[in-house]
Amino acid sequence: MNKDVSIDLNIEQQVDSILELMTLEEKIGQMTQVRHFDDISDDDVTTKFIGSVIHTEGPLPGKDAAEWQSKFIELQKKALATRLGIPLLFGVDAVHGHNTYEGATIFPHNIGLGAAGNARLVEQVAAITALEAQATGFTWVFSPCVAIPYNEKWGRVYEAFSESTELTKELTKASVRGHQGELSDKKTVMATAKHFLGDGATDFGVEGGNTSLNREQVYERLLPPYRVAVEEGVGSVMASFNTLDDKSMHAHKELITDTLKGALGFDGIMVSDWKGYSRFGETEIINAGIDMVMAVDGDLEDYQSGLKAAVENKTVSQERIDDAVRRILRQKYRLGLFENPFPDSSLIKKIGAPEHKDIARQAVRESLVLLKNNNKTLPLKKTSKIVVVGEFADNSGLQSGGWTINWQGTTENYLGATTILDGIKELSEEEVIYDKEGTGNHNDAEVAVIVVGETPYAEFFGDIGGEMDAYEHTLTEAHQNLINAYTDKGLKVVVILISGRPLVTTEQIEKSDACIAAWLPGSEGDGIAQVLFGDYDFRGKLPHSWPKSLEDYNEKYGPNFWDDSIEPLYPFGHGLSYK
Repeated sequence: MNKDVSIDLNIEQQVDSILELMTLEEKIGQMTQVRHFDDISDDDVTTKFIGSVIHTEGPLPGKDAAEWQSKFIELQKKALATRLGIPLLFGVDAVHGHNTYEGATIFPHNIGLGAAGNARLVEQVAAITALEAQATGFTWVFSPCVAIPYNEKWGRVYEAFSESTELTKELTKASVRGHQGELSDKKTVMATAKHFLGDGATDFGVEGGNTSLNREQVYERLLPPYRVAVEEGVGSVMASFNTLDDKSMHAHKELITDTLKGALGFDGIMVSDWKGYSRFGETEIINAGIDMVMAVDGDLEDYQSGLKAAVENKTVSQERIDDAVRRILRQKYRLGLFENPFPDSSLIKKIGAPEHKDIARQAVRESLVLLKNNNKTLPLKKTSKIVVVGEFADNSGLQSGGWTINWQGTTENYLGATTILDGIKELSEEEVIYDKEGTGNHNDAEVAVIVVGETPYAEFFGDIGGEMDAYEHTLTEAHQNLINAYTDKGLKVVVILISGRPLVTTEQIEKSDACIAAWLPGSEGDGIAQVLFGDYDFRGKLPHSWPKSLEDYNEKYGPNFWDDSIEPLYPFGHGLSYK
């Protein structure tokens, strides 16, 4: 008998033996995910039989990795002290490195990895993320995002790899493989393919809006990354906020149960997104196939009591409950948590290790897309007098985007990062002037490197034209003025765009001698300088079509891989090099 098959059979037997012993309350507990500190009392893990704990924005588990581990060990011991001793899963949004832990290696967001298009690199990035997450006590990460964005107004474009389904498939497979490795290895974590299904393809790019693609388009364009994730053994899939067929995806039984679990053969955990129970139909989402619910922000009591009542009155079947719990227990066995439930303290020294930062720096270099390079403005000469312009040039928070330290990102420098200015100063052999305010008073310089972009944002807040209405699809007037301050003054002007999506920057690109899409590079800003000076060549290719005007977004979708009716400024796959 095949070894993998025998192992799986052994796990199934162990799962069944525990399931036979469980009360309804214990089963519902396993189907419950809570947020530590904010949502649970000291006794909830033992009295409510909690199955999973997540860390999000809010109080930190401790001041350093050892204290983070200690907190999770404390919670795990409580779970192990229950009648059946079922271990907890600890989850975290580690979407571009272990981004909630200051000092961890922060990689380019997925849009940058999509520009790099290097599957081997994506696998390495995921493996390092997994190791550094494990080093603080986590066993589950909510990554990768495998959405196919149709409209760059969506505030989560940067979390996805590309508008291309084929490229997304390739990088999804690599990401799942990198995160999970051999699941029982303490250096790996359970991955999550998210968000199922259609979150990037909502009409007008609205977070949680309606996806009006027809079923054939959904199957052809949106579903394939989930198929390869399942084939790679992804441990969990997260439901999305959007509606499809005018039905909440959390409650879409046809797609969750019939398609994902049935046709595709997914045998892992289908987890809700934030407050899934109260937002999307209560027990209807369980019947649709949700196995574990984020019972957060006050949902815990209503969720557990409501689900118990639904089983007792036969609104939810015992079979559906058993299926959900079986999936959860199966993944806990695959992760080796029953044999080894505690984190490995020896991993702590690996957080932010030089070899990890080397990979992050490589990812930065390969993600850069050279949009324009007139008269061989680049590479810069190390002997040139350079003025570096704008606050984005010397701020690691601004260069990293959302989901960095905090949910919506940070505008402050954080521990262990290097900025673009740091890198330029390190490599230049001449004086480097920093003009943070963009005064335009340094005409004696030969080159102006002007760094502009989007202030960090995450889901919902980052939607353009959405409810918050906090962002534009163009550069701010202040950032346009930074460029204007140095054009037509006899200097070469190099514009570096820091953004989570393609922006309407046609005028600014025209004014520049060279222009680079640098996306959201993360903690190793010096990787940009290495390419600017020609130590490495540009390798990145656009993972999205680049718009030419705001009018490109008058309809449901912007310019994209699937629609040739809108001619972009630069097509998908564009990218220059020094050669």
